[in-house]
Amino acid sequence: MTSYRTEYWTRTSGDLADRRTPIPTPEIKGNDDAANAVKIVIDPTRQYQLWEGAGAAITDSSASLFMQSMSPEQRHAILTEMFDPEQGGFSSVRISIGSCDFSSQAYYSYDDLPDGVAADPALDHFSIGEGEPGAPDATKDLKNVVPVLQEILAINPAVKVMASPWSAPAWMKTSGRLDGAGRLRLGEYVGNGYRYQDTIDYVYAQYFVKFIAAYESYGIPISSVTMQNEPSNGCPWPITVWTPEELTAWGANYLRPALDKTYPDVEIYFGDDSLRFWQRPASDYMTPEQANAFAGAAFHTYSGLPHWVHNGTRQFPHWKAAMTERRCMLDDTVAEASHVMFGEIGTWLVRNGVGLINLWNMALDEQGFPSWAGTSGRRGVITIDSSTGKVIRNLEYFMLRNYGQDVAVGSRRVASTNHTPDGRHGGLGSVAFLAPKGDLAGFLYNPTGEPIEAAVTVNGDGARWQTVTVPAYGTVSFHKSVEESVNTTQAPVDDEFEITYTPHPADDHDETLFE
Repeated sequence: MTSYRTEYWTRTSGDLADRRTPIPTPEIKGNDDAANAVKIVIDPTRQYQLWEGAGAAITDSSASLFMQSMSPEQRHAILTEMFDPEQGGFSSVRISIGSCDFSSQAYYSYDDLPDGVAADPALDHFSIGEGEPGAPDATKDLKNVVPVLQEILAINPAVKVMASPWSAPAWMKTSGRLDGAGRLRLGEYVGNGYRYQDTIDYVYAQYFVKFIAAYESYGIPISSVTMQNEPSNGCPWPITVWTPEELTAWGANYLRPALDKTYPDVEIYFGDDSLRFWQRPASDYMTPEQANAFAGAAFHTYSGLPHWVHNGTRQFPHWKAAMTERRCMLDDTVAEASHVMFGEIGTWLVRNGVGLINLWNMALDEQGFPSWAGTSGRRGVITIDSSTGKVIRNLEYFMLRNYGQDVAVGSRRVASTNHTPDGRHGGLGSVAFLAPKGDLAGFLYNPTGEPIEAAVTVNGDGARWQTVTVPAYGTVSFHKSVEESVNTTQAPVDDEFEITYTPHPADDHDETLFE
C-alpha cells in the first residue's frame, strides 16, 4: 500500500457552478459503507501510454487578442495562469504553418511570390514575417504568434509546440491559390533538371525545414509537425487536399529524410483529421518501414465512428496518439458540451491511447472572432473582451486544467474501472495516471443528469474505499501525492462583459463523434 502524504480533490460541474472547487479528502470506508456506490479500482500495475500534456491552438486570431486587446500586464497574467506548472499547467500548443482560417491578417504563406515570378525552388522568398516580434509594423507570424509563444516559453520552457500547415504556398498547388482545396503538384519538376531535389515534393519538405529553423532563431523549438491539417477537407479557406497514400509516400520519402538531416528529433504525426479519415487501417496503405517515418496518429474529434480510432492507435507498436483539434463548444446543451470535452476527449480518447490533447483556438473574443474566413459561431478556451482585455474561462479551460494541474507530464496512464462505453452513455467513466515520482492522479466523469456516488480504491489497498459524489455532467479529480505539498491554486473569478456570439451554422464539423 502506497503512503500518500497529501491528497487534493476537486469537483467541476457541467454547468460550471463548481469550477475545480476543492472538496475534503474522502474518508476511508469499508465495504458496507460503500455498498451503494459505483466502484472504481485504480490499478497502477497495468500501465499504458505516456502522458505528454494538454493545451490548445495559438492561432493568429488567439495571439492577436493577447497582443492587441490586452495590456502587457493582462497578457502576462493570463498566460502565466494557464502555462505556469504551479498554476494551470498547460503544457502544449498547436500553431499553423502559414495562415489558417482563424487569422486577424489576410491569408499568407511563407513563400508568397511577387508578380512575374512563377516558382521559387530555392525558397529565396521564404519569410515568416518582417519586423521585430510584437512591433506595430511586424508582419505575418512576427506580428502576434511569435511574441506570444516567446512569452509562453519564458513562463514554461518545456511547452511542446506542434505545427500544422493549412496550405502549401500557392505556387506549389494545382489551383495556384492559397484558399480553396488545391492539391500539391506532386512529382512536378520546378528546378533546372530532373533530380530528386528538383521536384515540388523535395522543395515543400525544405519549406518545413526552413520554417523550423526560422522559429528556432526566435527561441521557439518545434517539437512535432503534421503534414497537413484536415487533408480530406475541401474547405474555402487555405487548405491542401491529400490522400492517405500521398501523405504516406511524401512523408516517408521526402519530409522525414529532410528533417533527419537537420532536425531528427522533430516528430511527424500522421493524419491530423477527423475519424472519417481513419475508416481504413493505416496498415492498408502503409508498410511498417514507412510507418517508421511517423511518431504516431493525430485525430480531430468532429465526426466518425469511435472504433475507427483503433485504425490509427493500434496499427504500429511504436505509434503514439494525439488529439490535435476540436472546436470549443458554444450553443450546445450542458450535457452535450460536457460529453464532448469531459467524456469523449478527456476520458474516452485518453483511455484509447491518446497522450496529447490540443483543442482549437486558445482564445476568441466576445463575438467568436477574429476570423479572416468570416466563420461565426466559434468560442475559445477562454473568451477575451476585445475592447477591455477582460477574461471569461470556458468549460474547455477546466478540462485542460484538470490535466495540467493534476497530471504530471511524463506520467503513465494506468488501468481504472470504467462504466461507460464511449464517454457519453452508461455510467461513470474514469482515467488515472501514475507519475514518475509515485503520485497518483485521475478523474471520474458522470455522463448523466443526476449526481452519482462513487467509491475509489487502489490496487494493494484492499476494500478501503474513498466515497465521493460526482456532479451531473461533471468531474471529480484527485491527486494523491507522495510529497507534502501539491498544486492547489484555483482559477480566478471571471470578469464580467457582454457575450454576443452568433450561433454557428451547420457545417461538416457539426456531426458528433459518437452519433
